[in-house]
Amino acid sequence: MDQTAIQRALTRIAHEIVERNEGVENLAIVGIVTRGDILARHLAAAIKEIEGVEVPLGSLDISFYRDDFATHIAPEIHATNIPWDVDGKRIVLVDDVLYTGRTVRCALDAIMDLGRPQSIELAVLVDRGHRELPISPDFVGKNVPSSREENVRLYLDEVDGRTTVEVSAAAPGSHIGSAPLGGE
Repeated sequence: MDQTAIQRALTRIAHEIVERNEGVENLAIVGIVTRGDILARHLAAAIKEIEGVEVPLGSLDISFYRDDFATHIAPEIHATNIPWDVDGKRIVLVDDVLYTGRTVRCALDAIMDLGRPQSIELAVLVDRGHRELPISPDFVGKNVPSSREENVRLYLDEVDGRTTVEVSAAAPGSHIGSAPLGGE
């Protein structure tokens, strides 16, 4: 996906969110750090353009919720910033690429530790398949079939200097998942 395709997908997802939720009343958007929260900002801006209303926006760091936390010698820690009460909110959780479902499971745990939302829906730019947990997105920008030996990565201008989704062969023994900040 190039920058134009990504923007079109985000605009479509924003319309789908508004339609499924019958507006934006009691709606809030939470992006999973790092690229999910950037996408969440883009979605919030698109929803404001559609509805003329600014929805509450937050970012979520799931570093300490990861099931592989102990294997990361020095995980990069970011701040969670949800400056509103999650109780009773209809939350749209946003991530870049959905793969095994483990990141989303961590995010659900983190949100539930903050309170009890009315509902949580999942929006992802890319669904690449290969789920290991029963996680299914409500809103998808694009389904990208891939093998377990490939990386499907989103790069964004804000952190990488370019905006694109790329599929590439993973080097033997390398990490399969999100792109490091600033690219390779």
